Amino acid sequence: MKDFAHIPVMLDECIEGLKVKDGGIYYDGTVGGAGHSYEILKKSAPTGRLIATDLDEDAIKAATERLTEFKDRFKIYKSNYKNFDDVFEKENIDLIDGAILDFGVSSYQLDCEERGFSYMKPDAPLDMRMNKSAPLTAEILLNEYPQSKITNILKIYGEERFATQIAANIVKERTRKPLKTCGELVNIIENSIPARFKLNGPCSRKSFQAIRIAVNGELDGLYECVLALTRRLKPGGRIAILTFHSIEDRIVKQAFRMLECDCICDKSLPVCVCGKVKEVEILTKKPITASVEEMAVNSRSKCAKLRIAEKII
Repeated sequence: MKDFAHIPVMLDECIEGLKVKDGGIYYDGTVGGAGHSYEILKKSAPTGRLIATDLDEDAIKAATERLTEFKDRFKIYKSNYKNFDDVFEKENIDLIDGAILDFGVSSYQLDCEERGFSYMKPDAPLDMRMNKSAPLTAEILLNEYPQSKITNILKIYGEERFATQIAANIVKERTRKPLKTCGELVNIIENSIPARFKLNGPCSRKSFQAIRIAVNGELDGLYECVLALTRRLKPGGRIAILTFHSIEDRIVKQAFRMLECDCICDKSLPVCVCGKVKEVEILTKKPITASVEEMAVNSRSKCAKLRIAEKII
């Protein structure tokens, strides 16, 4: 395995937002290269504790090596962050002091040709799995899903205006021979988009992103997870979430708003009967974005949005 190179996005903003303290228990649901986890353990010394999860075995190996100096103060599980309840139960944890979720794809995953995440790697296989043992790959999706489903994936997850044309050409091409490489997919996408819309370079990014999201089920249950994970915070505990896609950000925003509201009754009712109370204070009325300086050295940060909430009950 080559080095798991990954620059954590908005590192200072995340750590400051979490208000990390000595003795706290923290959860990093998407540990990646452990950039955020390392600083959490450093700031929570000498007795702070970190529980982390990731689906990528390469990430887990790299993170474990990176955090070695913290010895028995951390534990990493191969698991989807949405299964935090199971992980907390194994660790005998009820409530935590902070949680962070970073939904970005790592530089390592993009650069590792065999993973098939990047449209810049034409010979790469159509894989795109975060969890390399998961059954669904991009190759299966593109060769077996019906045209209507591929269209919806590209349109909804990629916000691709030419989704219908791209999906039709995918189905047309796969009748000749199965799609195998990222380069084959790129050619289909580029040939499906009129020339006047290609003035700013390759147009494959949105489609690759959409297919990756579908392969990994990244948006499935996200809203419910944000609600449930936030409710596992102690009063005063904070959750920080980094998103890189408008739909992800919208879901996080909606979940935070639900947690912040103190009544969800029909407004025509004279009194509240739902019993809903305000559970969090949203600390980022507008999402935090990366500084100009960070964008200059880390292009991945350009589309990142950070939202933070604090548990109040």
